[in-house]
Amino acid sequence: MTGRLLVRGMLVGLIAGILAFGFAKVFGEPQVDRAIAFEEHMSHMHGDAEEPELVSREVQSTFGLLTGVMVYSVSLGGIFALVFAYSLGRIGKVGPRGLSALLALTAFVVLILVPELKYPANPPSVGNPDTIGLRTQVFFLMLLVSVVAAVIAINAARKIAFRSGAWAGAIGGVALYLVIMAVAGTLFPTINEVPEHFSADLLWKFRTSSLGIQVVLWTSLGLIFGPVAERLLQPVRGYAHA
Repeated sequence: MTGRLLVRGMLVGLIAGILAFGFAKVFGEPQVDRAIAFEEHMSHMHGDAEEPELVSREVQSTFGLLTGVMVYSVSLGGIFALVFAYSLGRIGKVGPRGLSALLALTAFVVLILVPELKYPANPPSVGNPDTIGLRTQVFFLMLLVSVVAAVIAINAARKIAFRSGAWAGAIGGVALYLVIMAVAGTLFPTINEVPEHFSADLLWKFRTSSLGIQVVLWTSLGLIFGPVAERLLQPVRGYAHA
């Protein structure tokens, strides 16, 4: 059964990836083009030599973008299906649809939203090349802290729910996670390398579109995989009750 869920998860990931690619193409790529234009303008002002283009912008924004999104989303769909299979029957009386939506929401918050609140995505021309190593390290460290905090919060929520009920457990778990991440966000260094004359409107649109791609991907994954898994599991449940 896990293998069949895995295959369906990858297929759902493919569908979610197509939707995410469409969103990225319509809303994300125009912001990237504007950021690249700003970078080229600043280079010309400083008299910097133009760097050779290893991959054309047209390829990057079409085939390259599609390939990257598809590989990411299909892999993500497979991992999502494995987590779903492990969680099935372990989270109260939540059905396949509810479990799928809950897992997608939790994963989006823990893996995407909270880490990006501290270290949001930046467009091309933003960021010092000399600090890329540091920025990468602190982002993934924040991501790791978020995952660990979620595991701690989930375990605490289960214990609280056992003693005081599901609502108390959920509220306690969420509160604990938020407290841990608030402390981590305060302790982690703040990195702001946005050029002085960079458009605030462009920066905002780029970051919201980057987050929007993840919203489309995780929402599609959570809402589509639930019914797919439910149809797969129905014959098994019917046999169990027979």
